[in-house]
Amino acid sequence: MAHRGSFDAITEPDRGYPTPAFLKIARSRRSRTPIILAIAALLLLILGWKSSGKLSTKSTSRAGHPFAANSLLPYAPPNLNHEIESPLLAHPVQDDNATAPMGLQKTNPSFHLLVPATESNSKLCKTLLSSFVLAYPPPTLINYGKKFDGDSWDKGSHTGKIRGVFDYLSDKEKVADDDMVLIIDGYDIWFQLPPVIMIKRYHQMISDANDRLRRRYGTEPRKVEGEGDATEMVPRYLQTVIFGADKLCWPNPPTDPACAAVPYSTLPRNVYGPHTDDDPEGYLNRPRFLNSGTVMGPVKDVRAIYEVAVEKVEKDNRGTIGDQFVFAEIFGEQDYQRETQRQSIQGTSGRWYEWLSNALGGSESPLSGNQTIKNMTMIPGHRYEFGIGLDYESKMFQTMTHSAQEIEFITYNNSAIFPQIIEQHPNLRANPFALPVDLQMAHGPLWFSSPGNHSLDFEDRLLLPHSDKLDDLPKQLDWFEIPLATNLYTPSVPSLLHINGDKSLLDDWWSSMWYHPYGRALVRRYIRSTQTRQAAAAAAAGGQTWWDKRGGRGGVWTDNAVWMSWGEVCKKTEDEVFQDGKGRWGREEGSQKVTNSFGTVLIADEDED
Repeated sequence: MAHRGSFDAITEPDRGYPTPAFLKIARSRRSRTPIILAIAALLLLILGWKSSGKLSTKSTSRAGHPFAANSLLPYAPPNLNHEIESPLLAHPVQDDNATAPMGLQKTNPSFHLLVPATESNSKLCKTLLSSFVLAYPPPTLINYGKKFDGDSWDKGSHTGKIRGVFDYLSDKEKVADDDMVLIIDGYDIWFQLPPVIMIKRYHQMISDANDRLRRRYGTEPRKVEGEGDATEMVPRYLQTVIFGADKLCWPNPPTDPACAAVPYSTLPRNVYGPHTDDDPEGYLNRPRFLNSGTVMGPVKDVRAIYEVAVEKVEKDNRGTIGDQFVFAEIFGEQDYQRETQRQSIQGTSGRWYEWLSNALGGSESPLSGNQTIKNMTMIPGHRYEFGIGLDYESKMFQTMTHSAQEIEFITYNNSAIFPQIIEQHPNLRANPFALPVDLQMAHGPLWFSSPGNHSLDFEDRLLLPHSDKLDDLPKQLDWFEIPLATNLYTPSVPSLLHINGDKSLLDDWWSSMWYHPYGRALVRRYIRSTQTRQAAAAAAAGGQTWWDKRGGRGGVWTDNAVWMSWGEVCKKTEDEVFQDGKGRWGREEGSQKVTNSFGTVLIADEDED
């Protein structure tokens, strides 16, 4: 098709060509000696490069390191060609007769969605709506209803945010070490794709990241349990946790490890054209700095990061610096010790290769730029390794600081708009107009708001009676038929959007989200999708096939185990959230009172406002 011409390589038919001048020179006797020497030097460079990545000396940095070589086995990437997600996260209950005896012990890991938020408003409710209609676990609000009255610029809310999440992750009654947790900011994040896509991408990104770590830092021997003195070679470092990536390092000083010691992006060096990474304003710089607004990983590993963050802000009396500063600092310190350790045990050829790469501008080590890195003194025995990495390609988390200009809402079956997009973005290096394979294989976007049964039997006790006025949805909708926020340069369709930076986008872009025209109908469908008494009981008790063993649909949990329905937490936000002119939630067709199978009020009467 014509719109692909800018990206497709063109191969000309084979034909004869005159001998190039450089080959004529190379074949002369006078030139053979320097060419041979150059080839020998090149081979030496290759040898140095290989040796620089294979570290044979045991590192003390792994002392007490919690990531054993097989610690990632429960999170091995699933078969990405399979439509059903990994056993880690199974589908919600779909069986009419499903039951979950009280006290049932959940045998597979759960998936937790934590949202630090002290109060409700329309911004929080947009975040919640996006999680509901895509069937994410019922969100848990951290610090909801709490008041912070500290002396710092944020009155202590950022320190409280770190402490609140850490306390929740430390409660063995609520989470298990092998559970997966996703933590997001509460007021500027919208989900775009379902959790099954998020989980699959997490697994694949972790696998890819660990391949890179093994190639760069090599392996080290480790004793095999139960086999005497037998050893095996294991990766020196493993990644298990993914944060979002930003183009700017803030609020940390430029000479802090958070800014000066972190790895370069995995995106191509010319992804934004010839001035990539050379833009003082940051728009053309590849994202490589940690953003604390999104993080995902196993509970035990995320908890360890939050534990050291709590120590930094409380024991070291640094509560005024905020969570963004602290987590970026932890990431910077981790990679500073990785690089200094690698450099300290390099051989001569490895050091020579590093020097030459730095001289030619091709070094992959952030420490090779002769930058002054302050505020970093390595303390023997101190833990710096936490398995942290970033989502450089925005497959899971798309941050917007200096990146909003890269985003287009693309309807993938509308090729008429492609030439205009190409004209507006002349530096594109890849074709952004192919719907990702994982979306092509996924259920349609409307499926996730109601994966349960759809029986109309009166005995099913519908939680919300069907309304022709309120529940009008397309019968069929595919991913290529809806507008999807797409990063043109990575290229990717991210699982969620983090609207940091320009906050006007929170208003300007909301109506562009694919679910916006159907918001009210999708939330209603989501609430009533699990209809039977048995299924409702299973949700309340927590069955083996639920994301979250607490159950619950159409509302949130607080960190104090209080359940709040959508109508309670998002009361009077309809005009800003739904923007459909259909009135107050639950009163669109007059005053009514709706309860669930247990008698809990979901929608109150007019006089109970």
